[in-house]
Amino acid sequence: MVKHLLTGLLLCGSFLHPAKAQQPPKREFRAVWISTIANIDWPSRKGLPPDQQRAEFIELLDFHQRNGMNAIILQVRPAADAFYPSPYEPWSEYLTGKQGQPPIPYYDPLEFMITETHKRGMEFHAWFNPYRAVANIRGSSIAANHITRTRPQWFVTYGDKKYFDPGIPEVRSYVTELIRDVVKRYDIDAVHFDDYFYPYRIPGKDFPDISSWRLYGKGMGLDEWRRFNVDTIIQMLSSVIKETKPWVKFGISPFGVWRNQEKDFSGSPTRAGVTNYDDLYADVIKWQRLGWIDYLTPQLYWEFGHRLVAYEVLVDWWSKHAYGRHMYIGHGAYRLGSSAAWRNPRELPNQIAATRAYSNIHGSAFFSSRSFDGNPFGINDSLRNHLYKYPALVPTMPWIDDKAPLAPYFTDAFEKDGGLEIRWADDDTSHQTHQYVLYRFEEGQVINVSDPTKIIAMVPQMPDPVFMDRQYIKGRSYIYIVTALDRMHNESMISDPMRVEMVNGSVKFEFAP
Repeated sequence: MVKHLLTGLLLCGSFLHPAKAQQPPKREFRAVWISTIANIDWPSRKGLPPDQQRAEFIELLDFHQRNGMNAIILQVRPAADAFYPSPYEPWSEYLTGKQGQPPIPYYDPLEFMITETHKRGMEFHAWFNPYRAVANIRGSSIAANHITRTRPQWFVTYGDKKYFDPGIPEVRSYVTELIRDVVKRYDIDAVHFDDYFYPYRIPGKDFPDISSWRLYGKGMGLDEWRRFNVDTIIQMLSSVIKETKPWVKFGISPFGVWRNQEKDFSGSPTRAGVTNYDDLYADVIKWQRLGWIDYLTPQLYWEFGHRLVAYEVLVDWWSKHAYGRHMYIGHGAYRLGSSAAWRNPRELPNQIAATRAYSNIHGSAFFSSRSFDGNPFGINDSLRNHLYKYPALVPTMPWIDDKAPLAPYFTDAFEKDGGLEIRWADDDTSHQTHQYVLYRFEEGQVINVSDPTKIIAMVPQMPDPVFMDRQYIKGRSYIYIVTALDRMHNESMISDPMRVEMVNGSVKFEFAP
């Protein structure tokens, strides 16, 4: 039914101005991938001095926050290397220019990035590539202590890259432990994998893992065994992440087609040349259905009406396979301008709007950060002025935690030259509160905190919370409400309202019980 509704709306042009056609959601995941391999997004080049690395990252965060994003997905392990001090793997060449070389002067990039991201009320999803070990065997910098040198028996060469062999049990244990280390030591919000499990096929060449299949296959067919290997590490990681920090999410961003219907009746009515199940050996739907992961972000990098893999067909199919967990849609922002369809300034905004027609789809992610440089086809304008004009809270995950923090309460308000300074406090002795949401209503408006257009600020937790409302106009009457969010974005009950009004020519503040 929804599929036919989408088709009709597109034909009549109802998605041309999505912000007008739809009530903006109060909760919506809005993320951007920041890729570090080959310095695609950050840092802008290898060996950039640390102060410039930090400045570039802050500029990226501020830019994407202005675009309305509430999360970033940052690649912290592009090729068995690290953007943090790791006991397992050397520093990344994409950071310092030489693999194994720490930043000079020294700092911990991951700790810095998490801190700056959280300052802005955004989530930090740490993106790992589980099996890529050497990005280019002819050109990559390889440190003496790199795992390909110390455990060469774990690796195979395929094309111009080296990969961990996923069929070796010690490999799965190694990857699991290095991710456990990051979850334990850093305040990340999620562990994130993209679509690289077994690599994409090279025509005429099979992945060279026959020897490990003969050793560990236990009578399974090769394809079945490969899927077993990937299932196993996903299940291992799911357990380790939740054992270490139950609140850390685990998400996967797979290739956009699980299986074609011609091979599996439950697959999508598409004709993709590659699929997760048959080519990458990733049965992502199984992981979602069994609750091993918390979200999927399928990469739907095609346009509406594509003859083989149409966006509207796939968004409809994935919406039916959420299984009570979160489903976000990955959008190919990098494709802007790449073809006639992607030179249509409405293509990407229409895709975002289309996801909102499905209750089982909880938001979007965009590949990748640099694709927004220069405001191609007005995409930044579309986000800031229409689709993401109003802030959105990250959707909750009640299977992880559904207990909201205590409601805060207002303590003071002062008129100042810059506007109205508002202060509040709470009785949160358990340190459950991580953020506050401040709402403003004009006199006569219905107090409805489900309306995101009334959110004027999302303020990180601090000892003495304060916000300057610079849109406050002296002489007008307002009602303010504040709530608290925990780290899983559960929202408290509302505070008692604070009424600001003009009485006999002077401003009166009333903290109503």
